[in-house]
Amino acid sequence: MGVVTLDQVENQIARGFRYLQFSPEIEALFRKEYAAERVRLAVIWGVIGVFIYDLVYFGDRTMLPDVFNELLVARFLVFTPFVIGCILAVRRWPNALLYDVLAVAIAVLGVTLPMAAATQSASSYLFVYQNGNSAAFLFFVIALRPRFFAVVIGLALMCASHFTTTRLTGAFDDVTYSGIITFYLTLSIFLAVSAYFLEQKDRQNFLNQLRGSLLYRQLERNAERDELTGLLNRRSLARVGEMLWNDAPRLAPVSAILLDIDHFKRFNDVHGHIEGDACIRAVARCMRDTVDDASFVFRFGGEEMLVLAADREPLQALAMAERIRTAIERLDIAHRGLGNGCVTASLGVAAALATETTLEKLLQKADAALYEAKHMGRNTVALASAPKAGAQVA
Repeated sequence: MGVVTLDQVENQIARGFRYLQFSPEIEALFRKEYAAERVRLAVIWGVIGVFIYDLVYFGDRTMLPDVFNELLVARFLVFTPFVIGCILAVRRWPNALLYDVLAVAIAVLGVTLPMAAATQSASSYLFVYQNGNSAAFLFFVIALRPRFFAVVIGLALMCASHFTTTRLTGAFDDVTYSGIITFYLTLSIFLAVSAYFLEQKDRQNFLNQLRGSLLYRQLERNAERDELTGLLNRRSLARVGEMLWNDAPRLAPVSAILLDIDHFKRFNDVHGHIEGDACIRAVARCMRDTVDDASFVFRFGGEEMLVLAADREPLQALAMAERIRTAIERLDIAHRGLGNGCVTASLGVAAALATETTLEKLLQKADAALYEAKHMGRNTVALASAPKAGAQVA
C-alpha cells in the first residue's frame, strides 16, 4: 500500500475499470489480496470439491459399471492427488496467476477424466451421466472463482473437452448431441457473464476498502503532524517516545536535540508573521533533510523543534546537532532585526540510557543544554553534562 496514493485510488474510481484492469500499482495490490483470499479458502473448497467429486463413485457404480474400475482410478488415484498437490502449491507459492492456472487445470481435469472413461462404456445412461459435468462448470465459476480471463479460458477448454469426449462415446445422434452443445454453451455464457460482474463487484469493493484505508491513514498522519511544518507534533511525542524506549537496546542511549531559532520574536516583529511562518517551515525542512531516517523530528512549540533518536552516543548526537546548526546557517535567511545578520539556531543535546531515564527527564536535560547554548552566545550547540560519579542518573 505504500506505493499507492489516495489520489491514484480516487482517479481509478473516477475512470472506472471496464476491462477489469487497474493501473499497475493498484493492480499489483489487488492481485496480492486476491491471491491471499483464494489461498485462505483453498483448503475448504478443495476438501468440499474432492468430497463431492468422489461421492459420484456411487453413480459410477450404478450407471457405468462396465468402466467402473477406470473411473475409480480417475477419481481416487488421479484427480484427488492432483487437487491436493494444487492446494499445497498455492499455499507454498501464493500467486494470483498460479491460482488461476491451477483452478483451470482442476476444472478441465475434473470434466475430462470421467468422460474419457465413459467413451469406452456401452451404458444406456450416458446421457444422464454426462449431465453431471454441469456441476463441475458451476463449481469452477462459483466456488473456485478465478479471475474473469481464467473463467473464459477454463469454460472454453471444459466445453471443448466435454464436446469431444461426448462425441467419442458414439452414444448420441446428431439432434441429441446438438442439444448437449446448446445446453453447455448456454450455461457457459451465463456463467461467464456472471463471473464478469462478480469480479467487477470484487474490484469495486477492493477500491472502496483501499480508499477507506488510505483515508484513515491520512487522518492518522494529519492528527500527528504539525499543520505548518509537517513535522510530528506534541500529540505524537508520547507514542514515539514509548516506541523508542521499548525498542532501544538496554545498553544503547536515547538522544534528544532541542532547537530554538535565535531572536525569533525580533524576526516576527520586523518581518511579520507571514515571513515568520515561512522561516519556521524552512528551518523544519532543513532539519528533516539533515537528520537520518532513524530520527524523529517534532515541532515542540512555537519556534522550538526536537529531534529524538535511539542508539546514539552523546558525541554522535552532538555531531548531528552541529550539522543541523550549520545547515540552518547556510540557508542564509535574512534577519533584518539583526542588521545584516541571518537566521541561526541554538541547540541543546542530551543522551542517556533508556533504562536509566525517562522521556520527560531527557527533555529537561536537553532544555538545560539549550539554555546553556543561548547563554554561550547563541548559534551554537551545547551538550548536557554527564552526571557526576555517585549521582543518580536523570
